[in-house]
Amino acid sequence: MFNFERLSVYQRSLELSRQIYQLTQPWPREHLFGITNQLRRASYSIPLNIAEGSSRTKKDFRHFLIISRGSCFECIPILSLAHSLKLLSTEQKEMLYNELKELSQMLSALRASLDT
Repeated sequence: MFNFERLSVYQRSLELSRQIYQLTQPWPREHLFGITNQLRRASYSIPLNIAEGSSRTKKDFRHFLIISRGSCFECIPILSLAHSLKLLSTEQKEMLYNELKELSQMLSALRASLDT
């Protein structure tokens, strides 16, 4: 097992990515190369950057955590758009929004812990 696999922020972000893939599966094909693809890529960018960053120096890892956090932020307007297009229910949007908010906070905390 790689060290990053033990991080709860990694595990949760991987689960979020899985949930997003499941939720976007039934979306109309017309959205596949737009909103569907963009949301999927932004969501799996979170655990990918945690994994890649963990293989680097502390300074580089901090940078990759910033990128992961940015991917969390990138998902927010996509969720809003998906909700307005009736692709996501209000409950689904709120659940994903709250998880992204928590992941963002966890990434900030992990980054801060590397400063000590």
